[in-house]
Amino acid sequence: MTACRTTSVFAGFRFPPEVISLAVRWYLRYGLSYRDVEELLAERGITVDHVTIYRWVQRFTPEFIEAGRPCRHAPDDRWFADETYLKIAGQWTYVYRAVDQYGQVIDVLLSARRDLAAARRFFARALRAGTVPVEVTTDRAPVYPRVLDEMVPSALHTFEQYANNPVEADHGRLKARLRPMRGLKRYRSARILAAGHALVQNLRRGHYDIATEVPSRHRLRVAFDNLALTI
Repeated sequence: MTACRTTSVFAGFRFPPEVISLAVRWYLRYGLSYRDVEELLAERGITVDHVTIYRWVQRFTPEFIEAGRPCRHAPDDRWFADETYLKIAGQWTYVYRAVDQYGQVIDVLLSARRDLAAARRFFARALRAGTVPVEVTTDRAPVYPRVLDEMVPSALHTFEQYANNPVEADHGRLKARLRPMRGLKRYRSARILAAGHALVQNLRRGHYDIATEVPSRHRLRVAFDNLALTI
């Protein structure tokens, strides 16, 4: 695990780290609204407003992601990349995502446009994970051959029908998380939620050297508890 900071980011908050961590984990993992999390905490005798829970998710999700980064496994070298859609404040937004052949979410990028510049930004981010893929599977969007020739010229580019099913199925998991919500109002909230969902998926699938010694059904809880100690 990463070394603890001198001053915790939880300092100054009225509620203890374990309560904040629990609320953030529940929200990212399950199809819950902020009011649902408020009600579940109330059943445990913890009275906290749903607006406060929203602020916790926005404030601490990036902290959990960053704390886990040194423990994350490098992606494997077969990638599946694609984009899907989210509506934010009434406008369609594109979500670029990629997974490797073992289901690790490599990266997520929200973009107002589906174009060459967005695809370049996405692959630049994904390549920071430390792996140069030997094969990249995409849909037939015309920007991908050009971007891959520029940025990963050594990779085999595949785009046969149905070949991209792994990432398309993974899109479905993100959409299932978003479905109970009454529409995303802010771009930043959508970006944080998409990244936080990827963190949860990767932790549950064992793509971090965190909580690897516990049964899989407890892995996410123990991982968040461990990460909370480092931030």
